[in-house]
Amino acid sequence: MKAKQPNSKMCFICGLENPVGLKLKIYEVEPGVIESEYAAPEHFQGYPGVLHGGIVATILDEISGRAHMGTADAPRFMFTAKLEVKYRKNVPTGKLLKIVGRAGKSKGRSAEAWAGIYDAASGELLAEGNTLLINVPEETLDKANAAELGWKVYPD
Repeated sequence: MKAKQPNSKMCFICGLENPVGLKLKIYEVEPGVIESEYAAPEHFQGYPGVLHGGIVATILDEISGRAHMGTADAPRFMFTAKLEVKYRKNVPTGKLLKIVGRAGKSKGRSAEAWAGIYDAASGELLAEGNTLLINVPEETLDKANAAELGWKVYPD
């Protein structure tokens, strides 16, 4: 199974029309497990050749939450209530990264998830994050216009 998750227009991580965004394509490879690949440009560096830690945390935040989202048919939208990041090694710019998210336990309106950023060539874990997520309230979702957000699965 490999199902592409939706992108939007302006999200910093997945927005295809965001001129400064990452434009990640995210795939559910099995229920509760998602993957993406990314090579960060130099303009996101903290130190030369090293991806800024805030961008690393942002990627982990998005990917862990997306692990509970599922596919376009019945997505579960969640806010991050807590994010704990472990920076194990410098995450390089200009080098292919493999990003993995895994859904953890879910109870009522909350859920836990994990995400990791790996060196795609060596498989070494460079950074990881654990999140506590809360469902987006229904009234917030009711106000969102999916068409306006450009929220859909775009062809590769």
